[in-house]
Amino acid sequence: MLRRTLHWVLVVVPAFIFVQSLFFKFSGSQETVIIFNTIGDWMAGLPVLSTVAAPFAMFGGTVVGMVELVAAIMLPIPRTRIWGALTGLTVISGPIFFHLFTPLGVNRIVDAAGNTDGGALFIMACIVWLCCAATTYLNRDRLPLFSRAIPVPA
Repeated sequence: MLRRTLHWVLVVVPAFIFVQSLFFKFSGSQETVIIFNTIGDWMAGLPVLSTVAAPFAMFGGTVVGMVELVAAIMLPIPRTRIWGALTGLTVISGPIFFHLFTPLGVNRIVDAAGNTDGGALFIMACIVWLCCAATTYLNRDRLPLFSRAIPVPA
């Protein structure tokens, strides 16, 4: 019973966080624009990423939102749960990276007045990452690599 409840918590929490953030990403809200413009400006200063900086700033929120929607749909379905967890783990690793290693920062600006979120978005990203990592581990037997015994070479 406890294990089953834990499984559902680990699935519902990231799916809920992904779904509740979709409005901001798909509507082009002020905070989404600020986030993706900040990252785009940072990317523009790097020769390797400068060519993708403008498209990332313009369409990054929508693209990330679509991938998060796919993960949120796959997570609750037992047959696709492992793929939803891996998708969620992959997509949420980006925001964690950007919060930690770019001017975006952990305590990011959310509006033109300079107000910050107190690190709430970063904390939610870490929660999603941990839930998806745990779900991946608990469902690892559904991965083709782990689903059958691999003979050890003699």
